Amino acid sequence: MTENKENTLKKRIIEEMTVDYANALEKNFDLVKQFIRITKEGKIDILLKDNLTGPEQILLYLIGKMYAKEAGLSTTDDVGNQEFMDELGVPKGSLLPWLKKLRDENKIKLIKRGKYTHHNISINFIEKTLNSVGSKVKKSA
Repeated sequence: MTENKENTLKKRIIEEMTVDYANALEKNFDLVKQFIRITKEGKIDILLKDNLTGPEQILLYLIGKMYAKEAGLSTTDDVGNQEFMDELGVPKGSLLPWLKKLRDENKIKLIKRGKYTHHNISINFIEKTLNSVGSKVKKSA
């Protein structure tokens, strides 16, 4: 391939195929605010919690964490197991199998922080998760 064709292809890939983190969050803003609130301290509040499964709550919490980080209300977009247990009110015995299931489905990624385990959600699962939760909530309404 000539250098000019390589540059053109490179430019097209960057313009048309790369995922912009902020754009994905912006695109899903109206949908996400139906399910999540963020406090000024960066805490995530999941609305309609009673209608959702544990894994759905985890995914929404992780999505909320991404928005909190983008807003400068959180320093990170990943969440440790203790934070999940404290904020979602989930016992460890329930949390760990749910996290494993979500990892096995490649919906979340494991991050090691020293001796602690944290998780975050892939940017490409935000819209899919929100649409899935939205459909479920509409059916139960």
